[in-house]
This record gives sequence, structure tokens and C-alpha cells, in this order.
Amino acid sequence: MSIFDYIAIGCMPLMTLLILVQTRGATVGAGLGGSAEVNTTRRGSEKTIFQLTILTAGIFAVCIFLGIIK
Repeated sequence: MSIFDYIAIGCMPLMTLLILVQTRGATVGAGLGGSAEVNTTRRGSEKTIFQLTILTAGIFAVCIFLGIIK
């Protein structure tokens, strides 16, 4: 196993946790898409979590790609 495999394995639980932490509403209906509330901007910790999720997904994708071609 290469270092890229270990990094990808480390990114998986972190990315899963970051995705699950992101919320769009407090009710079950909001979680299933039934919310009438529209959030257009992310602020504060929500924005930071969103950016960390994108960064983690990018690192994961690069590691998977480099692991395949190596």
C-alpha cells in the first residue's frame, strides 16, 4: 500500500463526518427536501465546514487517482 492509500483511508471518515454535520433544517421534512426555506449564503461555521468538505473531497479524489496510476 502506498501513502496515497493511507491518506485516502484517513479522508473517508473525515469527509463522511463533515457531510453529516451539514444541516439544512431542523425538521424531518426539511431533511427530506420539504423545507420552504431558501438559504442562499453560508456564514460562519457552516461556511467553514462546507469549505473543509470540499477540500477533503479534493484530497480524497487526488489520492485515489494517484493510487490508481501508481
